[in-house]
Amino acid sequence: MVFAGSLDGHLRAYHSTNGSIIWDIDTLHEFETVNGIKARGGSMNGTGPTIAGGILYINSGYSRIPSIPGNVLLAFSVQ
Repeated sequence: MVFAGSLDGHLRAYHSTNGSIIWDIDTLHEFETVNGIKARGGSMNGTGPTIAGGILYINSGYSRIPSIPGNVLLAFSVQ
């Protein structure tokens, strides 16, 4: 599977063989944060998703082309 963020605020996982979408999450909303600071997702086109220690990390809203601003670092795990 291949993970990619998009300008519309979606993080998607694509099947690496046929390109079909396996998983899709819309990050264009507010998130509860560990430090209590307001955070909202936005466009994603800067750095790509990173997987470390079984957790997928991606920032949402810190894009190089500021289409939809935001300020959140998201972490996803399978549990």
